[in-house]
Amino acid sequence: MSAEATDQAPFGRRRGLPRIDLRNLRRFSRAALLGPASRGRLPDAIEHVAKVHRAHHPGADLDVLRKAYVLAESSHRGQMRKSGEPYITHPLAVTLILAELGAETTTLTASLLHDTVEDTEVTLDQVGEEFGEEVRYLVDGVTKLEKVDYGAAAEPETFRKMLVATGNDVRVMSIKLADRLHNMRTLGVMRPEKQVRIAKVTRDVLIPLAERLGVQALKTELEDLVFAILHPEEYAQTRELLQAHAGRPDPLARAAEDVRGVLHEAGITAEVLVRPRHFVSVHRVGIKRGELTGTDLGRLLVLVSDDADCYAVLGELHTCFTPVISEFKDFIAVPKFNLYQSLHTAVAGRDGEVTEVLIRTHQMHRVAEAGVIALGNPYTPTEGADAPEGERADPTRPGWLSRLLDWQSATPDPDLFWTSLRDELAQDREITVFRSDGGTLGLPAGASCVDAAYALYGEDAHSCIGARVNGRIATLSTVLRDGDTLQLLMAGDSRDAASHGPSPEWLDHARTPAARIAINRWLAAHPVPQPAQHESREPEAESAATLAGQDAQGSQASQGGETAVPAAGAVRPEGGIIVDRPGATVRLARCCTPVPPDAVTGFAVRGGAVTVHRERCPGVARMIAAGRTAVGVRWADEDDGDGGGDYRVTLFAEAFSRPHLLADLTEAIAAEGAEVVAAAVEPPREQRVRHTYTLQLPDAGRLPTLMRAMRNVPGVYDVTREGRSMAAARS
Repeated sequence: MSAEATDQAPFGRRRGLPRIDLRNLRRFSRAALLGPASRGRLPDAIEHVAKVHRAHHPGADLDVLRKAYVLAESSHRGQMRKSGEPYITHPLAVTLILAELGAETTTLTASLLHDTVEDTEVTLDQVGEEFGEEVRYLVDGVTKLEKVDYGAAAEPETFRKMLVATGNDVRVMSIKLADRLHNMRTLGVMRPEKQVRIAKVTRDVLIPLAERLGVQALKTELEDLVFAILHPEEYAQTRELLQAHAGRPDPLARAAEDVRGVLHEAGITAEVLVRPRHFVSVHRVGIKRGELTGTDLGRLLVLVSDDADCYAVLGELHTCFTPVISEFKDFIAVPKFNLYQSLHTAVAGRDGEVTEVLIRTHQMHRVAEAGVIALGNPYTPTEGADAPEGERADPTRPGWLSRLLDWQSATPDPDLFWTSLRDELAQDREITVFRSDGGTLGLPAGASCVDAAYALYGEDAHSCIGARVNGRIATLSTVLRDGDTLQLLMAGDSRDAASHGPSPEWLDHARTPAARIAINRWLAAHPVPQPAQHESREPEAESAATLAGQDAQGSQASQGGETAVPAAGAVRPEGGIIVDRPGATVRLARCCTPVPPDAVTGFAVRGGAVTVHRERCPGVARMIAAGRTAVGVRWADEDDGDGGGDYRVTLFAEAFSRPHLLADLTEAIAAEGAEVVAAAVEPPREQRVRHTYTLQLPDAGRLPTLMRAMRNVPGVYDVTREGRSMAAARS
C-alpha cells in the first residue's frame, strides 16, 4: 500500500474534501519521529483525527485509536516513503480521510493498521488478539498477496480477495478506496510509466467501485487525479477554463440568492449552497454542450430537513422560475442502485440562464457524499423479511455485488477474472427490470434478455428459448431498458430442459460476466457440430421419386444447418389439375406449391411435363420475360371426375430454437392427415429458427386447420405459407 509523496495538489479542489496538506504531513512527521505519547495520553499525531471523529461520533471510544496508533507507529518506525516522510504519515492520512466521511471507530482502527501485516512483523493473529476479529478481518481484507507467491497474478488475485472480503464487510473496500486516494494524491514522485499503470487500474476498477458504493467524495477526487495523469492536455485546458472564470462575477451566487429569497417567502427552511463541478464533470459538460457559461461550472444544492420539504422546494422552484422539464429526475422515489437519493431539476433565471439544482435532505447528502461509509457498522442486525428476492436487506450488499461475487467464484483464471471485472465495472449505470411474477431484477445498463436469464436462473438459463418484453415476443438479444417488464420463456418439458443449451451467438448479446462465463463453460462441454451442407437444386429438376425415404414423423434434423428430411413411403402422383395438353405429366412447382383455389398457370418443361405455378409466383414473371409460352391449366372439380387429388404446399414455421421441435411439428402435421414430403431447418439466428416443410394434403380445404395446429406447438410463434403474407396466411 506504499505511496510516494508530492507537493503538487490539483487546482480547484472541492471544499470539504479531506486532505492532508504539507503542514499536517510535517506535524505528523515530527510527532512520529518523537515517538508515542505517554501511556493514557492521546498522541499528538492522531489528535486531529480524533477531533474529526468526535464531530461525527461524540461518544466514540478514543482509547482503541490510541492503541492502534501506538502499534502502527512502533511497527512502521524506521520505514520512510520515497518523499522522505515517515511511513506512518500514510495510514494517518488514510484514517483522516475516513474520519472526515464519518466512518465509525472500528473502520478507523483498521485503517491505522492496514499496512502493518503487509509491511511489518505484526501478524494477523496479533491484530486479532489486541483489537478483535472485526479489525482482524478488515486488515486481512486489504492486505496484498505476495508477488513471490502469485507472480503476475498477484494484483488480480489481491482484488479478488478484497472483493470477496467486501461481500461480508463493505468496510474493507472503504479502507481500500481511502488508501488509493492518498496514494494517488502522492503519486508524483513515481516514474511516469508507473503513474500511468496505477491510474489505469484506478480508472477501470476503483473509481467504478466507489461509484457503486456511493462514495462520491472519494470518486470525484479520484477521477480528477486520474484525469490529470492520463489526459494531461485536456486537464490543462479545463484548468485554464476554470481559472478564466474565477475572476468573473459568479452567476451561480446570484442564482443562489434568488432561490433563497423564493424559499424564504414560502416559509421553507433550507440551506442553499453553490456546488462547483469537479474537473472531469466540467470536461464532460463541455463535450456535451460545447461552449460553457458560468452556470455550467456548478450546480445549486438545496438541503432541507425531510422528504416532504424536498418536494415543496421543487414546487416553489417550478412555480417561480421556468423549469426545464427534460432535466427533472426523481431519485428520491426511485433511488439509484448505489443508495443515492435526490431531486434533480433545472430552471431558467432572470436572465434566461439555466441553472441545475439538486434538492435533498441533510441525511441524503451525507449518504450521497459518503455512501456506504455513512451507514455505520454493517454487522448491525437488520430486518430483511421484506427484502426483494436476490437482494440482501443489508444495503451494503446490493445486487451488483452479489452478482459479482457469484461469477468470480466460477472464474479461477486470474486474467479472465481481471478482464471480466473491468468489463463488469465499465457499466456505469444500473437498470431495474420488473419480472412477470411481480419481483424486480437489477441489471447493468445495456444488459440483454440473455443477461437477465442468467442473472435470474443461473445455469438453468441454458434452457431459455425466448422472452416477452412488455408483453411482446422479443429475441434474447433484445437490450432491456429501465422499467421494462420481462417474462423469460423456458423449455417446456424436462426432456427439452435437460438437453437444451445456448448457441455461440448468445455470446454476442451477453454483457455480464456471469452470462458469458456460463455460456462459454457450456459451449466448451458441448462442442457445436459442423453444419451439414444442403445441396440446392432447381425445383423443376427435382424428381418426386427422390423424395421417398424414411419416416419423418418423430425424427429430428440438426439445428446447426439445413437438413432435408425424406417423407414416408412412395409419393403419389400430383393430381387435381386439368391441363390443356393431353397426356402431359403434371408437376406442382415447389417454388410456390399451389393449392386450390389459387389462380394457376403452367409452363412446359423438358420431358413433356407441365409445371404448375401460382399466377403471382415470381418464377412466372421470369419465364414470361424469357419468352416462355404459358400452358392453360385449372383445378379439377367434381364434375370433371378428377377431383379430390393430393395437393402440395410449402409452409414456414417460425419458432424459438429448442430440441425436439422438428419431431413435435411433424407429429402435429401427421395428426392432421398431411404427409411430409421434405423438411429443412435453417441455422438458428438470435435463438430463433425457421423450419420449411413441403407437405402433401389430401384436401386443400384442410390447410387452415393444419396451420393452426402447427402454431399450437410449443415454441412456434408463427406459421406462414410460401409466397403469401402473414395476414393472408392467417385468414
